Amino acid sequence: MTIGQAREKRRKLGSMSQIQNLYQTCREVFAEGKASYVPPPKDIERLRSVLVRNHEVGLLRLCERIRTKSLLNCIANSVYFSEDVEQPLWLNIHKTFLQVLSSTKFKEAKVEETYNLVYNMRLENVGLTADMPCFRATESDTVPPPVTYIHIHECDKFSIGIFCLPPSGVIPLHNHPGMTVFSKVLFGSMHIKSYDWVASVPHSSRNQNEHCEDSRRHEQPRLAKIHADSDLNAPCRTSVLYPNSGGNMHCFTALTPCAMLDVLGPPYSDSEGRHCTYYNDFPYATFSGDTTGSLSAEMEGCAWLEEIEKPESFVVVGAMYGGPSIVEN
Repeated sequence: MTIGQAREKRRKLGSMSQIQNLYQTCREVFAEGKASYVPPPKDIERLRSVLVRNHEVGLLRLCERIRTKSLLNCIANSVYFSEDVEQPLWLNIHKTFLQVLSSTKFKEAKVEETYNLVYNMRLENVGLTADMPCFRATESDTVPPPVTYIHIHECDKFSIGIFCLPPSGVIPLHNHPGMTVFSKVLFGSMHIKSYDWVASVPHSSRNQNEHCEDSRRHEQPRLAKIHADSDLNAPCRTSVLYPNSGGNMHCFTALTPCAMLDVLGPPYSDSEGRHCTYYNDFPYATFSGDTTGSLSAEMEGCAWLEEIEKPESFVVVGAMYGGPSIVEN
């Protein structure tokens, strides 16, 4: 590729809306469109990079260099980042780094302050604002508030959508059979808890007579390992889960008003056997038959997941997408 061609490619990408760029990349990454297909690492990182605005890429590089305390080098080479960071934002970052340099001790808080100057793909890139009704707190303290889902695009190979949660909003524990899923917190804070199945272990010792007979494969609680149990605060790295790893079963609780963009490849499909299954989780000792209360080392961080019907308290309200249109070509 010549220098001229590279410049033209950058110009076209620069004029393309964020969501159009995401759509184009998803088309290419999920071209296979098959269940349990996992894109190669280079495509995973490529899609991740689309979900990170250019100025955030520069900022994350900069913060990484701060973590190694190469502060003078950061400031001396600030022009390197000036193309990645919007000018008004850069002035704020530069001021922050000068304050760090003037201190006698490296302060991690300044790095966090700098992170907080930047958000990922902005709400306005997808037609949202933080004061919309879907982000407002409700008066009920006992029933989780409704969650709003904004459908952006879906085909047989992938789907793109946004979950909007008010404070205390909950997306209950559920799975993603045969899928690779990218999740990006656009703004706000939420808690995630996720699991992966533990392979080659027996089901729980719970009495089979306690279960109603049905056609599902796993009637009894099944052992799973906790993958993540932490808070996500925007801006943060895009999380990726896979068919058999990365926290394929997860749940979210909104700590503040928040929005999360999801890319699923391929999407749920009842006709193709990709059903959304919900679960309750129980501590390992609940069904393990262990009466001593002591856990073996390999069972640390494990829990039993039991299939349930979709919780009645989980109410999802659809909303129209009001962001830039996607051109399907």
